Amino acid sequence: MGHQVVRVALAGSSGSIGTQTLDVVRACNALGDGPRYEVVALGVGTSVDVMVEQALEFRPSMVAVADPARRAEVAQRLPFATVVDTFADLVENADVVVNGVVGFAGLPVTIETLRRGRRLALANKESLIAAGPVVQPLRATPGAELVPVDSEHCAIHQCLRSSAAVGREVSRLVLTASGGPFRGRTAADLADVGVEQALAHPTWSMGPKITIDSSTLMNKGLEVIEAHELFGVPYDQIEVVVHPQSVVHSMAEFTDGSTIAQLSMPDMRLPIGYALAHPFRIGAPFGRIDWSALRRLDFEQPDTATFRCLSLAYAAGRHGGVAPAWLSGANEVAVEAFLAGRLRWTQIAEVNDESLQRLESMPADTVEHIVAADGRAREVAMSVLADFAAR
Repeated sequence: MGHQVVRVALAGSSGSIGTQTLDVVRACNALGDGPRYEVVALGVGTSVDVMVEQALEFRPSMVAVADPARRAEVAQRLPFATVVDTFADLVENADVVVNGVVGFAGLPVTIETLRRGRRLALANKESLIAAGPVVQPLRATPGAELVPVDSEHCAIHQCLRSSAAVGREVSRLVLTASGGPFRGRTAADLADVGVEQALAHPTWSMGPKITIDSSTLMNKGLEVIEAHELFGVPYDQIEVVVHPQSVVHSMAEFTDGSTIAQLSMPDMRLPIGYALAHPFRIGAPFGRIDWSALRRLDFEQPDTATFRCLSLAYAAGRHGGVAPAWLSGANEVAVEAFLAGRLRWTQIAEVNDESLQRLESMPADTVEHIVAADGRAREVAMSVLADFAAR
């Protein structure tokens, strides 16, 4: 490979994915062999001080600041960088764009990266889940590549490399779920759990939104939709199995009965490195397994009666069109309300269920359609919340 330079743009640089991407870049560049990763662009919403510190270390030529009140200050503190206002502008000079923006706000980065024929390292779930109908055609752009940066889809991406004809040879995908902090508990048990308990994830360290989604299994449900969108496998051939150790990250079963799984200790830096170097592998190991310490791997069926969000996601995925965007938007509202102490944990699924039942028939062909559906779903979820508060 020689000492080529890979130019990296990082949207959402202050978050969990962003800071770990910079860890990977440091580790790879410290090796001295293989490609050198050059951070050419950084973008944040409001965490300006974190980004300024990162920029002083990595010297990007461009930074994006979503918060308009802080742009002039950033321009002053980073005289070597052009300050822009939208994350989509970051794509311009990059070979690989890491989309670590949380929520629906990550969609423009996904669209712009693929439209320009670059590699997208996608950690933002919502953009593929909500906007699948818009994003899919862009994947055909010459040069465009989509490499998923979450442990499950990165695992499947790796497993599918063992087939020469994925469309014909895959019999099912099996996504593993840790089960979150409430695995094994019943709905009655969970009536009064608080925010702190829901944020105490047993195996992964993630941001608050995705941690709550993990506790309700909505995260896994959204990942089922994402797997369908990414790999084109029908919903009837995508299964979820609970695996509390989070060592087997997902599996692909083939028509000859063979199952290929990807294993590592839980470390997001491995999928990030996989996406940065694809189709090669980085030389810095993350998540290596110590086989002398690993005693057992457990698997069990998910409890869909207690964790209803999983079934809701399957229903939205099968419905297609704007339904995934609708569920994703409603869920963001429900999770925000829970984090703010305005909703009980068990009511997150109720708000999502009620909102999905009020799904309106809308087109899903353009970004504007998806944005409209997302906005309308949030309005509906807000009115469902108001109904709950009035009860």
